[in-house]
Amino acid sequence: MTKVAIVILNFNGRHFLQQFLSSVLQFSDDAKIIVADNGSTDQSAEFVTENFAEIEVIRLNENKGFCGGYNTVLKQVQATYYVLLNSDVEVTPNWLQPIIQLMDSNTTIAAAQPKILSYRDKNKFEYAGAAGGLIDMLGYPFCRGRMFNSLEDDHGQYNDTVPIFWASGACLFIRAERYHEMSGLDEDFFAHMEEIDLCWRLTRSGYSIFYQGKSTVYHVGGGTLSASNPRKTYFNFRNGLSLLVKHQRFSSLLWKFPLRILLDWVAALHFLSTGSGIHAKAVIIAHLSFMKRIRQEIIKRAATARLVKGFKSDTSFKRLIVLEYFLLGKKTIDKLKI
Repeated sequence: MTKVAIVILNFNGRHFLQQFLSSVLQFSDDAKIIVADNGSTDQSAEFVTENFAEIEVIRLNENKGFCGGYNTVLKQVQATYYVLLNSDVEVTPNWLQPIIQLMDSNTTIAAAQPKILSYRDKNKFEYAGAAGGLIDMLGYPFCRGRMFNSLEDDHGQYNDTVPIFWASGACLFIRAERYHEMSGLDEDFFAHMEEIDLCWRLTRSGYSIFYQGKSTVYHVGGGTLSASNPRKTYFNFRNGLSLLVKHQRFSSLLWKFPLRILLDWVAALHFLSTGSGIHAKAVIIAHLSFMKRIRQEIIKRAATARLVKGFKSDTSFKRLIVLEYFLLGKKTIDKLKI
């Protein structure tokens, strides 16, 4: 059986494949590389087949989203470790070995990520994952090296190897056995925060998630949905509520859920006051969409509790990141004293 399978889910990303696939092929040693085409219409699959004979192509006949695409494809891939890699990522020499060695050394590590820097500014951390994901008391995610839109310069401050709460889906290393044990990614998320949900399930099941700063990749970011796209805002706010309801203890939910709703509305008012009415609307639609399926969310919460057998870890940061960042001016992790 293949030890490492790198699986790149692609949807109309031929330009990224042209730009970055060579680096994956060059620096990935004997790992198996698979491009899973999510119903593209830009001849992506044909491009890979014609130019990279070493790379396997698996074609899906429709766009199943990030979650559905990976769940479908990974059922067909036999490996010890999966690497879920975005098509807009440039890898570097020796990017695989430090993480695989780390996971080999400790079987309780279920998932991990490398240092993720910006492709456009290689001295800065990148939004989607940076130096490892954390989450606050209300389920708002943030990262070492990135809080909200504040991105730190990389000067070696995160060249460590540490446990984190969630690993980025832009470059997610995960044991295949654990992926399937957790039933993969939650397809109701479709895209955005799905990796946080998966890592939360793993954590509740007693496994650990790690960041390995000895491995580096560069991420373009926004390849599927840019930050300016209101659909991204919609998914982030809708899926954020799903995370909270799915994973928080009931006693915590009684006060955390109303507070989260209130803060989301504050965010919507902020969007409106800064001329981003389309994003304010996306927040409102996200809440309405969530409430329409609240029964389904409660059923899923119960199913998750049965799967993971308890609430072993609620959050990684016991305070409110919005308060720390916007009111107290703490823009970097070292100021938070986690």
